[in-house]
Amino acid sequence: MDRREIAALLAYIGRLDPRSIRTDQGEARDQLAQWHELLGDVPMATPHGWDARVATRQHYRTSPYQIQPADVVRPWESYRRNRLALHSDPTPSADPDDQAAWTAELVGTRHAVATGIAQPAQARAITSSQEGINPRLQARLDQIGSCIPPAARAALAPFRPARAAREAAVAQGLPDALSVRCEWCLAPVGEPCRRRRIGPNDGVRAIAPRATPHPGRLDLASQQAQRTEQARQPAPA
Repeated sequence: MDRREIAALLAYIGRLDPRSIRTDQGEARDQLAQWHELLGDVPMATPHGWDARVATRQHYRTSPYQIQPADVVRPWESYRRNRLALHSDPTPSADPDDQAAWTAELVGTRHAVATGIAQPAQARAITSSQEGINPRLQARLDQIGSCIPPAARAALAPFRPARAAREAAVAQGLPDALSVRCEWCLAPVGEPCRRRRIGPNDGVRAIAPRATPHPGRLDLASQQAQRTEQARQPAPA
């Protein structure tokens, strides 16, 4: 914001909170200089969602204290972080062999996104976003049941025996053994059971993942599934 925009923001703040008004000319000049020094790199508004007046109004809606420059800077920095978190760098149009031009375009794109000049390129947000999944993608997932097609899953099964066994058990209606911790090998939730190889001196020589869970883990998963099912049952009238 330039000094004219800072003055407009201070006037707006004065309408919301008369305590912030400086009637002395010297104090008003010092206040303007201080806010301009601290908010000089914060825009008044951007084309995509940022407005310093909205941040000011939100402050007075949630706090009884007089606003300070930091109360505007904090939401601005949060706005920048959130936009960059949604952004996936598109491939620059510059020559990849020209490292300076390539880097400059990446930096320029990120700066435009962070400052609200351009919208984030949301390549990562195809399946996960605040606005929900793409309807066409959801229909495709409903059709095949997974983001991995059945043919690809079958081809990967020999290389993922533990996961293949888990998926087969769930498909047969059996409890998911990996949803609980194994009390035998201490494998945590989500990880396959482990096979320990004992050496001649009773020391553990190696630990290898098992394709199938230990029986005790299966029993524990069954018990947990039964408790969950009982908890879902309506209470008797």
